[in-house]
Amino acid sequence: MSEKGLVSVVTATYNMAGYIAETMDSILGQDYANLESIVIDDGSTDNTAEVLEPYVATGRVRVVRQENAGQTVAKNRGIAEARGEFIAFCDADDTWRQDKLTQQVAAFGLDENIGVVFSDIDCMDGNGDPYEIPPMKRVGGRITGALLKDNFIPFPTSIARAHVLEKVNGFDENLTMSIDYDLWLRISVNHLMHHIPEPLAKYRIWEGQMSKKMGERLDNFFKLLDRFLAENPDCVTQAEKDQAWAHAFVTRGQWHAEEGRKSDAWSDYKAAMGHRFLDERLWRRMGALVLGRD
Repeated sequence: MSEKGLVSVVTATYNMAGYIAETMDSILGQDYANLESIVIDDGSTDNTAEVLEPYVATGRVRVVRQENAGQTVAKNRGIAEARGEFIAFCDADDTWRQDKLTQQVAAFGLDENIGVVFSDIDCMDGNGDPYEIPPMKRVGGRITGALLKDNFIPFPTSIARAHVLEKVNGFDENLTMSIDYDLWLRISVNHLMHHIPEPLAKYRIWEGQMSKKMGERLDNFFKLLDRFLAENPDCVTQAEKDQAWAHAFVTRGQWHAEEGRKSDAWSDYKAAMGHRFLDERLWRRMGALVLGRD
């Protein structure tokens, strides 16, 4: 049974001993006191357990160790272990601003149909130095149509009502990447998503990171997009569907072009054209491919 007002913070980790102390300090340093920290150690082979010992000794952190099963299984295990009314996520290389939970828990009080609260985000590199990324437009409310085009909900900023996560059965363990995107889409069909336009967390971008494996990420994206639209055919307009598919094909086409697979790029651009012929980004990418700028 969920404890009212309690925030369960789920941290899935695998061999992140070099970063996890900073993550734990930012979680336990929140000015929102009613929280529990649950770390799912997904079969780490480094000294993660040793780093976590002082945090466990505080009585505020619980570590659950399991054989390596991947991030999706680990995150679902964290949800299953949680006791809170709200569940927040912070991976073992990211950090939070001190007032993150205070702001977000208050936001849930604005409307009982808010399922997820998220915010803007800052990025950092492996050394913790600022890492600049292109700005992204984020919106709140009924966002399925906008979200279908691209995932603008930064995972380390997210916090959800526990009963909403239970209702949608958590993360899809058939996916290996884009698992949060799939989750947000499914939640957005029946719930509001509230956006706080401040960077309440820092996301670390470092060499070898899963989110940089673009091929696998794109494969998962096409899989989840196809399934989501098949299961929710009436949740968005046809124009929004076409915009989403066009964006997906152009994104994959650009990646193919950058990898030197021009034939595959043209195939993707042709598919995008079938969905949204006058898409501005599509024509820019095709022009760049003709001029050899990809």
